Amino acid sequence: MNKVVLMGRLTKEVEVRYTQTNNTTVASFNVAVNRRFVKEGEERQADFFNIIAWGKLGEFCSKYFKKGQQVAIIGRLQTRNWEDEQGQKHYVTEVVAEEAYFADSKKDDGTSNNSFSNNAFETSNGNDFEITSNDDLPF
Repeated sequence: MNKVVLMGRLTKEVEVRYTQTNNTTVASFNVAVNRRFVKEGEERQADFFNIIAWGKLGEFCSKYFKKGQQVAIIGRLQTRNWEDEQGQKHYVTEVVAEEAYFADSKKDDGTSNNSFSNNAFETSNGNDFEITSNDDLPF
């Protein structure tokens, strides 16, 4: 299983590119995630993760995510490598986003949708089910 869940702050503005073949949106950004435990007398440390979001999810991230904002990302880990013009090999590990959420406290900006997912069955409020009647719940 390859599943990554991160919550952290954007370190810079989202960069957007488009593929040459079919003009698909590719958004890339970095998220700084604080480490959970801090040794006594040391400053809190953070890990920095490269995030890639494709298509509609990439459009969502480029439109609504801003530097310094706290976000939650669910996706998968991916590695790739390439050789540059000088023959030097490059390796990169990145998270391919499948879901993206705002993780800051709600602001008065008039937006009501707090997430985007590539999963067509996920509801915009993040619930997995909906109660449609006033009947007693079985638990």
